[in-house]
Amino acid sequence: MIDTGKAFCTANKQFMNGIRDLAQYSCKDTLVETNLTKFSDTLQEMINYHNILFDQIQRSIKTQLQTFVKEDIRKFKDAKKQFEKVSEEKENALVKNAQVQRNKQHEVEEATNILTATRKCFRHIALDYVLQINVLQSKRRAEILKSMLSFMYAHLAFFHQGYDLFSELEPYMKELGAQLDQLAVDAAKEKRDMEQKHSTIQQKDYSSDDTKLEYNVDAANGIVMEGYLFKRASNAFKTWNRRWFSIQNNQLVYQKKFKDNPTVVVEDLRLCTVKHCEDIERRFCFEVVSPTKSCMLQADSEKLRQAWIKAVQTSIATAYREKGDESEKQEKKSSPSTGSLESGSETKEKLLKGESALQRVQCIPGNAACCDCGLADPRWASINLGITLCIECSGIHRSLGVHFSKVRSLTLDSWEPELLKLMCELGNDVINRIYEAKLEKMGVKKPQSGSQRQEKEAYIRAKYVERKFVEKQAASVPLPEPGTKVLPPSQEEKRHSVPEKSLLAGEQGAASPKVRSSDSGIQPSTDDSREHLASTISANSLYEPEGDKQESPVFCDSKQPSPGLQLYQAAFEKNLPHMAEALAHGAEVNWVNVEENKATPLIQAVRGGSLVTCEFLLQNGANVNIRDMKGRGPLHHATVLGHTGQVCLFLKRGANQHATDEDGKDPLSIAVEAANADIVTLLRLARMNEEMRESEGLYGQPGDEIYQDIFRDFSQMASNNPEKLNRFQQSDSQKS
Repeated sequence: MIDTGKAFCTANKQFMNGIRDLAQYSCKDTLVETNLTKFSDTLQEMINYHNILFDQIQRSIKTQLQTFVKEDIRKFKDAKKQFEKVSEEKENALVKNAQVQRNKQHEVEEATNILTATRKCFRHIALDYVLQINVLQSKRRAEILKSMLSFMYAHLAFFHQGYDLFSELEPYMKELGAQLDQLAVDAAKEKRDMEQKHSTIQQKDYSSDDTKLEYNVDAANGIVMEGYLFKRASNAFKTWNRRWFSIQNNQLVYQKKFKDNPTVVVEDLRLCTVKHCEDIERRFCFEVVSPTKSCMLQADSEKLRQAWIKAVQTSIATAYREKGDESEKQEKKSSPSTGSLESGSETKEKLLKGESALQRVQCIPGNAACCDCGLADPRWASINLGITLCIECSGIHRSLGVHFSKVRSLTLDSWEPELLKLMCELGNDVINRIYEAKLEKMGVKKPQSGSQRQEKEAYIRAKYVERKFVEKQAASVPLPEPGTKVLPPSQEEKRHSVPEKSLLAGEQGAASPKVRSSDSGIQPSTDDSREHLASTISANSLYEPEGDKQESPVFCDSKQPSPGLQLYQAAFEKNLPHMAEALAHGAEVNWVNVEENKATPLIQAVRGGSLVTCEFLLQNGANVNIRDMKGRGPLHHATVLGHTGQVCLFLKRGANQHATDEDGKDPLSIAVEAANADIVTLLRLARMNEEMRESEGLYGQPGDEIYQDIFRDFSQMASNNPEKLNRFQQSDSQKS
């Protein structure tokens, strides 16, 4: 019974976890989520009561009765054996005494003495045996009744606890029942309305089948217009395929199936034009032309074609008018482009998965409990913050937006090796020391695992979005280098400001795969461009061997460096906690050091040689295609330095390998000159895979399986066996 009860509790807990997952999946429906969460909490309490009941049964019946059987009955059996033995001896003495002849006086006396002694012993053993019988019978009654009484009291407590629990829940259940009755009435009314509309629609004439789609540039979900269009493939056969297109976030995207990840056709509508096409055989066609490619589309009717063309034109005009939020812009830049190697359908053997990721991440200090509420055994993580979360806090983090927190499951999702190493470099203790530095000073009480969701949500938003508990950083004033003329404030601001036209030119350069270096190099915002200081690496020693590099002096006063400079320096020093602290203080992840060839923290991370540092910056919105004053982006620098793992990472994150530096060299030509076979292989494979996808019209697809396997192997080696990728540097040193 106990074993079956425990199995029942295990199955019941699985069911309760399923209810909680269902509540999480229904986060957009407040009524369903709130009620399922409350019911799952009640079921959890009942499981706890069941476990207490079975523990009491274990002690009250099983343990006590086993003691009675093993000890008391064993003593009784020993006494019984002694009694049976002395009874047999007495019978033998009686037989022997009866058999002795009268004339043998000596034998008569001996037999008589033995019989007397045996009878005396028999009386003592018989009395002891009777005593053991009486004691056992008495104890048997007491033990059985005592055990059963304890058993019944355990049930009494169990049912009292359950009754009290559900008595508190009963008013809530009655209220929900009333709401459900009203929902049923509303659903019946809605059904009647839909049937009436259906009947009205059936009476209409649809012979022309012209359904005009309305467009709305201010749509709440960001989708200006959506619908089916035929798309002509760019392969040799020029086949036409029907796809679901939509205009959203100033982009034109399409999906092959509903659940597929959208494939971006035009990354920025401001750089494209749209026009009618009357010179092909098909009707209702129009063309969307961008600086790098053109896309031929066909609507189902002339009205639909006009609607799509007007929607695209309106979106282009709106994109020019809107300034846009800088953080959202950076997040869009950091997301993988159509050339990215990653897709939503990753093979299950691709990455570390399941309990291995959970165990490795939970071993980090503080990660055994939720970072925000302290609930034990968290199964979710924020990959850009490097913390572990419970399922409820993970839902709140997901509602903040990916520019604040990117949530992933430690047991359900696959984990790339570099991402897993990133999680192991940070942890809850490190992040809480940064984001909760002023918590005690402000007298704010941190929510617990049992706190209301509204309380947790308010705390998490204040902690990560508003950053109320982060210790304010002292103002930084970079000192000029010796001999440098100090400019007046107006001239200094002008010298470090970046014209808007330059920013637009940089974005256009990033969108085109074959732009010259003079058209690239996206500049930071004006505020961030003022944060500058001499880097820890001089420009002349940029590509010296890592062992010979010396840090150049930093000329600043005793105050704390600016957040942007702190991020810049920490990226080279491979110090992830300092990088996280700089971001918490408001550092721009794409901050540009104008004194060091306009290098970014991501370029500094490449120079430092840390794969995990690069991954951390990319997860926090770093643009993989921003280039320095010499036209070299992170992929250029990683290629020059021979950092194979970083090259693999940047290619996976959508780096543009066609970009050329001021010398007209792209990363492939640099790798060929350096005779770095590994990097040449990666770049050529990526280029071949990109051309293959474009020729077959497979935008957004992961590419060939062999190609994925090769990149997967390089990622594993770069994270777990980096020494295997140092063959290039070792061979160079041997030659020298």
